[in-house]
Amino acid sequence: MKIEKNTIVSLRYKLTDAQNNVIEEPDSPMVYLHGGYEGTFPKIESLLDGQDIGYEATIQLEPSEAFGEYDPELLKIEPRTRFPEPLEVGMQFEGVPDADVSDTEATTDHSDADDEPLIYTVTDVADNQVVLDGNHPLAGMALRFWVQVEDIRAATEEEIENRHPDGGENFTFGMPNEEDDDDDFPEGISGTPSSGPRTLH
Repeated sequence: MKIEKNTIVSLRYKLTDAQNNVIEEPDSPMVYLHGGYEGTFPKIESLLDGQDIGYEATIQLEPSEAFGEYDPELLKIEPRTRFPEPLEVGMQFEGVPDADVSDTEATTDHSDADDEPLIYTVTDVADNQVVLDGNHPLAGMALRFWVQVEDIRAATEEEIENRHPDGGENFTFGMPNEEDDDDDFPEGISGTPSSGPRTLH
């Protein structure tokens, strides 16, 4: 069976930066629904289209083809009192910038049409202020993916309707699950300590 629209693909991968420093090399394969369902990057889907089990390749994605350019406007400074304790650099919070935020910092001009919440990473903690970065940790980076097709099967009707494989609705190359129900930032800040950047699968 070849990879085509509405097939479920199991993909082993290794992610490195442009200098071949390993960013992620998971033990288990990534599983996604092929065919424009945003399960992986379009350039990787194009590369894999029509391929068989065992196919492997290395492909480089420029920032615009991966996690986007770094946007300095996504840096925010918030009062520390709005955050839980203990608060550490590397913790992450989900939310959307609010137009009625009462601080003096200008809120971002991004009027997200689909209102998708950003993930903010704590990059600095001062006595009474917290610096948050809404960019993906890999924004602005050219990335290299080594990929190898481990398995291909036809998707079920339910998987096609849900736009993802059964049990595969978690992160895929850093793309968040849209069904997260965490409170919006900043009124109900929610987050969990994280030992590193957001996972990519």
